Amino acid sequence: MLQSTNWVRRLGWLAVAGLGAAAIGVIALHRGETINSLWLVTAAVCVYSLGYRFYAAWIAAKVLVIDPTRATPAERLNNGRDYWPTHRWLAFGHHFAAIAGPGPLIGPTLAAQFGYLPGTLWILVGGVLGGCVQDMVTLFFSVRRNGRSLGQMARDELGPVGGWAALLGTFVIMIILIAVLGLVVVNAMKHSPWATSTVAATIPIAVFVGLYLHRFRPGQVLEGSIIGVALLLGAVFLGGWISHQPAWAVWFDHPGLPLAWSIMIYGFMAAVLPVWLLLAPRDYLSTVLKLGTVVLLAVAIVVMQPDLKMPAVTQFIDGTGPVFGGKVFPFVFITIACGAISGFHSLVASGTTPKMVSSEGDIRLIGYGSMALESFVAIMALIAATLLDPGVYFAINSPAGIVGATAAEAVATISSWGFTVDEAQMHALAASMGESTLFGLTGGAPSLAVGMASIFASAFGQGLLSVWYHFAIMFEAVFILTTLDAGTRVGRFMLQDMLGHLHPALGRTSWYPSVLLTSAIVVGGWGYFLYVGVIDPNGGVNLLWPLFGIANQMLAAIALCVGTSILVKSGRARYAWITGVPLAWLAVVTTTAVWEKLFSTDVRVGFHAAANDLAAKLAAGLLPPEKAAIAPQLIFNQRLDAWIAVFLLAVLWIVVADMLRVCSRALRGIESGTSEAPYVATQLGQAST
Repeated sequence: MLQSTNWVRRLGWLAVAGLGAAAIGVIALHRGETINSLWLVTAAVCVYSLGYRFYAAWIAAKVLVIDPTRATPAERLNNGRDYWPTHRWLAFGHHFAAIAGPGPLIGPTLAAQFGYLPGTLWILVGGVLGGCVQDMVTLFFSVRRNGRSLGQMARDELGPVGGWAALLGTFVIMIILIAVLGLVVVNAMKHSPWATSTVAATIPIAVFVGLYLHRFRPGQVLEGSIIGVALLLGAVFLGGWISHQPAWAVWFDHPGLPLAWSIMIYGFMAAVLPVWLLLAPRDYLSTVLKLGTVVLLAVAIVVMQPDLKMPAVTQFIDGTGPVFGGKVFPFVFITIACGAISGFHSLVASGTTPKMVSSEGDIRLIGYGSMALESFVAIMALIAATLLDPGVYFAINSPAGIVGATAAEAVATISSWGFTVDEAQMHALAASMGESTLFGLTGGAPSLAVGMASIFASAFGQGLLSVWYHFAIMFEAVFILTTLDAGTRVGRFMLQDMLGHLHPALGRTSWYPSVLLTSAIVVGGWGYFLYVGVIDPNGGVNLLWPLFGIANQMLAAIALCVGTSILVKSGRARYAWITGVPLAWLAVVTTTAVWEKLFSTDVRVGFHAAANDLAAKLAAGLLPPEKAAIAPQLIFNQRLDAWIAVFLLAVLWIVVADMLRVCSRALRGIESGTSEAPYVATQLGQAST
């Protein structure tokens, strides 16, 4: 009977493998006008299921040698505050909510300019072999080291040079990451009273829920959840009413710069206020909204099975794309970070999550499983973006500096590329979404919201199209602001850790002068880059998103360096390829991308090329007055970005060189052993398997 059951299981998994291979074959080889989105969903489900069932299980059993009988730091160091043994599904939910920021939504949307095929293949392959492995391995090694952070593990395993390089590089990367997140929110709210009022309402709602759960009705989480979600949905409808009331709409109709200042003020307040008042309730409401919307979107896609209208591959793989400059290699691999592999995840996997894991047996579910789910979100975002008519997609995502300042110019330019679109079509679409215009709303969020709204309206009612659109905008903004406020606080902790070596009081996270000073420095850092993106005539995305992608993938490479060194030092060098292969790929991709950004003569790719071109036009008096006024700032910003790219590349190769040095010494028997905590048997009584 048991043998018969095993054969049924094997045949079942063989069928899953065959179905997945067939779906990938259809995706890769189809060259018709449209393709059904269900092929992408099928391929994703099959690939993630096989990766989790076999590859992740093999890594857990043979490479990491996970031991469910071993006590985790959550059990051994349980203090009821930072360390606390948590049920596996609650820990899974926390980790997914923490890693699932805007990256899996925005990156695939922007990369859709290359067509649906490059992004789909990178998300599937990169997720299963790269991102999921990085998250799982980093989480495991942090659990084995009392929940140490990535920077601390780098110092312990690589030494002071590689460790400090990793710590400093991580801090700079965090600054760039938060700036890009803020830019996406600003571009989504710019001159949209409905979107701005809805997003603004989420802040007092979070504060109210925090007070409700902390002061009025402590412990009544279900009540707080129902009230919070109801208020969020009410904010969407209230925003629609405000947008149709001129007296009220004027208060929420702003250009980018005032909105950027508002985001900076919010980030500072979120970093200094008590966690229970704003950060925790916002994160919790964000988690509920994320999971509910993701499930709803998946159901709608399966039910409606919409066709993708974007070609498999567009002519813009040659680097001439309007959304951002750069060829498909290497830029698709840095544009899509979260969803394939993201260094930001390593901060979470070595931050709060390892202090919550109650059994090592849960690490495969939490580390590999959470990332696989996020990768699936990226596939759905790609579907939502590519089901739009290509002309509509490019009309929304192309900046005025590329396609023209007027609707007529934009339509003519986009039509000349072979993607049909007309003014009447765009005006009708904007009206149906409750907006005055959709032209030039760069950043990815608006076009993704249009795609999501189209799916929801087709499945649940066309009459609420504008409501669905602004619900999607709120969904994206909540995703982003959750990462922005948490990232600001994490950046403050990192800065306090570094400054504590100069003055002990500055390293105390409870000392309020240090809290205010370091929060201001962190917000000032990412606020500057946010300002840079907002004043950029091309929308800022072409300037900041590639730098963000490079930085994020470099952080992933640093995490993989740490993982590889630990595997070699612990006598498992024969398995070091599981982290070494994705590390080598990311090193090649990021180095190539930095080379392109530094030395390309294309003004839409190279930082120096863009700065020199703008400087020449300014000197020749060829710029209009409004652009000439900000040209010196734009020139400085391009050159600053170039130096930041050089700094990040230097950090990466310092860490790689230190990793190779440590591995070489370990293989020669000169250096051995790691900072792993000694074995202590679990006393919880029920280890997960």
